[in-house]
Amino acid sequence: MSAASKPTKNKPVRDSFTMPKQEYAQIAEMKQRAAKLGRPTKKSDVLRAALALLGALSDSHLLAALQAVPSIKTGRPKAEATPAKPEAKPSAKKAAVKPEATRKVAVKKVAKKVEAPKPAAKKSRAPKASQA
Repeated sequence: MSAASKPTKNKPVRDSFTMPKQEYAQIAEMKQRAAKLGRPTKKSDVLRAALALLGALSDSHLLAALQAVPSIKTGRPKAEATPAKPEAKPSAKKAAVKPEATRKVAVKKVAKKVEAPKPAAKKSRAPKASQA
């Protein structure tokens, strides 16, 4: 079989997105509806079916569908109902700490024992004869 005749494999891609809670709840409703119809499904299947339907629309119908959905702020939503912790003022000692010491994982440093060099034994040498 040649490389050109092999069917290409659709590799799944992971992604994250932001959407209103009410619209996110609609995904669960679609999953329940599909299960009642005898077709248990996953969230990704619901989204892929919606994309297939959107892809089949004419340009004017697609534009109308997109305009019916309000634009939302992207990014991760801020945590709800979490009390803000007051920030402690860093002490003088903590401010002087090196970044290596602030790591969450302790790094054990092994110090090499350094010995002072031993004085070299003096060798008696005969003076070299100078060449003239």
